[in-house]
Amino acid sequence: MTITLGTVDIIIIVAFFAAVIAVGRLSKKSDATHTSYLVAGRAITLPAFVATLVSSFYGGILGIGEFTYRYGISSWFLNAFPYYLFITIFAIFLSGKVRRTKLYTIPDKLMLAYGKPVSITGAVLIFFLITPAPYVFMLGIIFQLIFKTSLFVSMLICILISISFLYKGGLNADVKVNILEFIMMYLGFGIILPFCFMAYGGPQFLTDNLKPEFLILTGGKSAQFIIVWFFIGLWAIVDPTFHQRCYAAKSEKTARTGVFISLIFWIIFDLMTTTAGLYAAGSIKHLDNPAMSYPVLADNVLPQVAKGFFYVGMLATILSTLHSNLFISATTIGRDIIGNFRNGKTDDKNYYSKLGIIIASAVSLCIPLFIPSVVDMWYTLGTITIPGLLVAVVSSYFLKLKINSKFILISMIGSAMVSLIWLLIGIINKSSEGNIYPFGIEPLYPGLIVGMLFYFIGFVIKLRIKEKD
Repeated sequence: MTITLGTVDIIIIVAFFAAVIAVGRLSKKSDATHTSYLVAGRAITLPAFVATLVSSFYGGILGIGEFTYRYGISSWFLNAFPYYLFITIFAIFLSGKVRRTKLYTIPDKLMLAYGKPVSITGAVLIFFLITPAPYVFMLGIIFQLIFKTSLFVSMLICILISISFLYKGGLNADVKVNILEFIMMYLGFGIILPFCFMAYGGPQFLTDNLKPEFLILTGGKSAQFIIVWFFIGLWAIVDPTFHQRCYAAKSEKTARTGVFISLIFWIIFDLMTTTAGLYAAGSIKHLDNPAMSYPVLADNVLPQVAKGFFYVGMLATILSTLHSNLFISATTIGRDIIGNFRNGKTDDKNYYSKLGIIIASAVSLCIPLFIPSVVDMWYTLGTITIPGLLVAVVSSYFLKLKINSKFILISMIGSAMVSLIWLLIGIINKSSEGNIYPFGIEPLYPGLIVGMLFYFIGFVIKLRIKEKD
């Protein structure tokens, strides 16, 4: 596949990458303390909180384009609407509690609530949940299109850009760069929509050129398929990005208000990206790689300069999540895994987190070799990790919901393993129509059921012990 970019477009894109590196490296450097390096001194103000949360949690732009091209408006119903529900729940019930703890990571909370084995197990699951691999892959694809380098070299260059400012700057550098990326992602998608309207017309074009099921919220998909994607929306409850930003917020009010304001910005951006995706589906027929729907659409409707800024918008959307997830992955390795195995010995210079940046980068470069699809990566990683994390994370913040740590540990390991085994069985029995799972049941369900079953056993035992006392 080839695209046409003018010299001016290339200059705009290169200038963006240079600006990212400059902003990151010139931002206030973190000192040696955990509070400064890991949570930016807990001093993030409301505007910065909104900009960093919005940009860092919305990175799967090629995946959204792929999903919309394949399924139409149901992309919004499955990939956006469920998140709105769970983000609202997080804002109301968890955002203030998270900030109040003054911790650094989710495994920190699991340690306090349930002890080291649960904390380490949670850290391993979080590492795979938050891996930047999908975003390294997406960014590599776009970089390859622009600069004609190999995919692996493209991914390597993109991840080195993030390392260049994260290694010394920590979360403070991450947030400063996110603010720039927040502006560019809205500018980029704000540019393409008027050109689509001028080139193809308004809603009537979409009605005339899209399959009927593309204009139905459910997209003609089965109830089980829809419910699975709704459950994957639980990602927002256990996503370390939300927790980390709340830990770093200036106050509980900043965290709670910031999540609600961020939700408004996500709704606006979802409307922009879904509309662009529908124009791509209506105007581009027989696209071999649906993940390329946005670049091809831009190639068809945008002139020079405008095309350069649109590509910057796509790059900013992905890059913001890449380096944010990379930093959280690094923290998970350095503080929550290595630190726990060293019995919590202080890492005064954050050496382990910095080592974690290198390890997380290497893993994120390898995963796309085995799962070369953004949507499949989201589905696979979410299916395995969310069932194992959900009950443990939620119950850790509510005293009345806490149970004996042994049951939580069994719940976490059991649910993740059941989902993984179920998924592997489906892959082994794969047909031309997709994976064939036992009894036709998606692997997320048995994982959730097993996890909840062990949790309720532990909860009932807790109540009985309480009655005896």
